Amino acid sequence: MALRKVDSSMVYALDYDPKAKTLEVVFRKGGVVVYHGVPPAEYRNLMKSGSIGSYMRDCIIGMYCESKL
Repeated sequence: MALRKVDSSMVYALDYDPKAKTLEVVFRKGGVVVYHGVPPAEYRNLMKSGSIGSYMRDCIIGMYCESKL
């Protein structure tokens, strides 16, 4: 996976692997989390959202199994 920097006060960079359905997120305050089972449509919605941080809080964090790196 190749990290992609994003314009967000909460998230520094992220990457998505559609085959594995994993979303890797590097948070600005530190920490890297991989969310498992994230459908491709959810990733597309995240990238199209007006606020990546808000979308993460509302639709990703706590909704998908996660592992910290």
